[in-house]
Amino acid sequence: MSELPPILSLRHVSKSFGAVRALQDVRLDLWPGEVHGLVGENGAGKSTLVKILAGAHPADAGTVLVDGRELSPSGPSDARAAGIAVIYQEPALFPDLSVAENIFMSRQPLRSLRRIDAGAMRRATAELFGRLGIHLDPGRPARGLSIADQQLVEIAKALAFDARILVMDEPTAALSGVEAERLFSVVASLREAGAAVLFISHRFDEIFALCHRVTVMRDGRWVSTDPAAGLTVDELVRRMVGREVSALYPRTDAAVGEPRLEVRSLTRHGVFRDVSFTVRGGEIVALAGLVGAGRSEVARAVFGIDRPDAGEVLVDGVRLPPGDTGRAIAAGLALVPEDRRQQGLVMELSVERNATLTRRWSLSRLGLLTGGRERAAAREWSERLRVKTARLTDPVSALSGGNQQKVVLAKWLSTGPRVLIVDEPTRGIDVGTKAEVHRLLSELAGQGVAVLMISSELPEVLGMADRVLVMHEGRLVADVPRAEAGEERVMLAATGQGGAA
Repeated sequence: MSELPPILSLRHVSKSFGAVRALQDVRLDLWPGEVHGLVGENGAGKSTLVKILAGAHPADAGTVLVDGRELSPSGPSDARAAGIAVIYQEPALFPDLSVAENIFMSRQPLRSLRRIDAGAMRRATAELFGRLGIHLDPGRPARGLSIADQQLVEIAKALAFDARILVMDEPTAALSGVEAERLFSVVASLREAGAAVLFISHRFDEIFALCHRVTVMRDGRWVSTDPAAGLTVDELVRRMVGREVSALYPRTDAAVGEPRLEVRSLTRHGVFRDVSFTVRGGEIVALAGLVGAGRSEVARAVFGIDRPDAGEVLVDGVRLPPGDTGRAIAAGLALVPEDRRQQGLVMELSVERNATLTRRWSLSRLGLLTGGRERAAAREWSERLRVKTARLTDPVSALSGGNQQKVVLAKWLSTGPRVLIVDEPTRGIDVGTKAEVHRLLSELAGQGVAVLMISSELPEVLGMADRVLVMHEGRLVADVPRAEAGEERVMLAATGQGGAA
């Protein structure tokens, strides 16, 4: 790599938002054919750096060079013209447009009289999907796509620009192992073609498997850049957080009580069928399986968002009416959804408003909610969960991904749930925040709360769960106690090759 000049260079880049210094004197070099890892806690400045490269934010100071020439993009189109494509952590598709229209937004192929050539657009999308091994209909609407499929569409959109610099911000956070492997093969082909990839991930196995070098950021500053081969996970964690992190999976034994959540023969035609399980007070039960196995759909039906076609849900022995989220909440159920931005938060509202959305009536007096009562309640839970925010009145969209996740948790934990369902609770958050979320789940179980945790990360499943329920193609195929759970057994069951419920 040293024989070639860097394709991308950052020199002394700084950026502030009011009194908050998001980036301070950051430097980075990226060579053709290199996959370069970028790691750091949420709030370390990674997302701000990505937005500067994408042309979404101008740098306050410093220089960005592409092929040795200074780049000062006035918007995303200038960055794309320079060969920079960004795949963000959270998909940003237009839900009512087709998949093909999303991919070719603002540069649709035209026929005579400047009419959009829909056929050419679908054919080009199908060709892109063929390269990626994606099995999606280019003409279907983006609405209703899973997080995994939305992410794959974003990847196809970026590749459609024939970018030479590809910035991937947590691209595998919602992908199954098979889908992630498919992405890795695409990254390898891009690298072999001479493209440079800046790969941002909280998954250390991906960093060490893919990256040549790794840059660590902390508190908006550059900390180090070293060959991945000479680093260890412990060293990376120390550099990222500036301290020793206690156990990542701080699971403590808790007294297991009576059944809190009972699901009996729950069925939703075409989605999942005959799902039955029990979660007792003090238990953390993991619901594992590949993306598309029906895990999140079961959680939605249990909580009452989707009405099941058959079966029943009981909380503390009392049957819940199907499809009634209000009764579910009143019975002590809480659901932290997989997609925090679309389903867990109202992004344009403040931190304090989001944190108290589930308690507005209990905080009101004579039907009126004062700002003081709302702020006091939000401050209590923000302090308990260590939410990092300049002001509670700031929009929740200004927070890092990990702090947004804490606000969603605060919103539901403030209701005092008896059963907590958490869907991908640590997706896209850093190792320090991940340890805090795990500690919180362990504490809740110790207090007698029944926790149902849906996770695609096997180390998290094996590290936190008392029992592992495994789903495959809409059916519950295995119920494995903690002492017998291992990666091989869970994966065999998840792929339909072993296990029996």
